Amino acid sequence: MRLDKFLKVSRILKRRTVANDACSGGKVYVNDKQAKPSAQIKVGDVVSVRFAKGELKFRILVISETVRKEQAENMYEVIQ
Repeated sequence: MRLDKFLKVSRILKRRTVANDACSGGKVYVNDKQAKPSAQIKVGDVVSVRFAKGELKFRILVISETVRKEQAENMYEVIQ
């Protein structure tokens, strides 16, 4: 799955265009490497998203094309 789509489906970022802009702007890292929106992710990858007020670092647990709002948090675990 593409990184920008995962960020949207897991509801870490609200819209795919916002996820795309964050990746293109150098604010998203996968396994400590700057990632493009089209980067392919897999279970076990560690993703860091830098926001204005800090950073969210999480490990991918499940990849799914669609998920209900209540189950979105089960797709990743926050680390740190």
